[in-house]
Amino acid sequence: MTSTLERPTGGAAPETRAREPRRVGFSKRRSAWDLKLSPYLYISPFFILFAITGLFPIAYTAVISFMDWDLVRNSGEFIGFDQYAWVLSQPKFWIALRNTFSIFLLSSIPQLILAIFIAAMLDQNIRAKTFWRMSVLIPYVMAPVAVALIFSNMFGDQYGVVNTTLQNLGLPAVPWHSDAFASHIAIATMVNFRWTGYNTLILLAAMQAVPREYYEAATVDGAGKFRQFLSITLPSLRPTLIFVIITSTIGGLQIFDEPRMYDQYGTGGADNQWLTVTLWLYNVGWGEWNFGRAAALAWILFLIILAIGVVNLFITRSLVRDEGRRDTRSRREMRAQARAAKKQLAREEAGR
Repeated sequence: MTSTLERPTGGAAPETRAREPRRVGFSKRRSAWDLKLSPYLYISPFFILFAITGLFPIAYTAVISFMDWDLVRNSGEFIGFDQYAWVLSQPKFWIALRNTFSIFLLSSIPQLILAIFIAAMLDQNIRAKTFWRMSVLIPYVMAPVAVALIFSNMFGDQYGVVNTTLQNLGLPAVPWHSDAFASHIAIATMVNFRWTGYNTLILLAAMQAVPREYYEAATVDGAGKFRQFLSITLPSLRPTLIFVIITSTIGGLQIFDEPRMYDQYGTGGADNQWLTVTLWLYNVGWGEWNFGRAAALAWILFLIILAIGVVNLFITRSLVRDEGRRDTRSRREMRAQARAAKKQLAREEAGR
């Protein structure tokens, strides 16, 4: 007995079942939420603490700056921009601003140049690398008050070590406290002594992140050490240089410990020779007990630092070239590629 099977006609296509929509369960949704929200939860403690100890005092200071604050009643009368007008009309403010910028320039520029040079030396194949790298950090871990006391005695007008050495060499003594520019040099020396090692280690870490293959290829091409430094090291340090310059700007314009401890009175000199903005802010707030004016002065300093920081950012970006970067794509291209990859991943997930 034979049986024959009916074959489908050649033109008829096999019947296909409609694909059922894929259901996303609760566990799948929870995994997606965890992937999106967990990074924010991990970093949230810092921002919560910063909001309590940082943003709230800033906002509270902004409110006080518009008031004539009464410390006895812990309340104030709203007077608008009168406190700001008073600060800007004081000759002492402009003297303090001049001194602040003078000390900032005398400290930040030599400090950055010296930090780059020392970092480049420590990046070489030298003996006892760890010892030398830890040695440059010793001044940073010293207390600022101790550094200021030591250097203020070194730069004493009569019995200081520097003037004694100069007189032994037949040179005239320098009036470190009576002359404004000389006092700025002395205070800038304290700042450079303390912060150069800190910036050196930051720059050294960035230098060590540069692939060694770049230097090997440059050596094969006949480039010397100096040429490699200009063409490979400096361009690769661009993000780190921006960070160091901005942090040095913020710290330099907020300098307080060194001018405060430069003499026994801590008021910026008899003729305001080394009076800085933060030192005057302290004197107004805690010397004259006028928190409204001190708060206005603090906000003026904040706006100055913000403006200088933005200018520094643009200048640094224009001066430091993009050569030597491992990724030559622009930020717009990287964002576009990231969005395309994300869409492609979503399509693949939906197609499974």
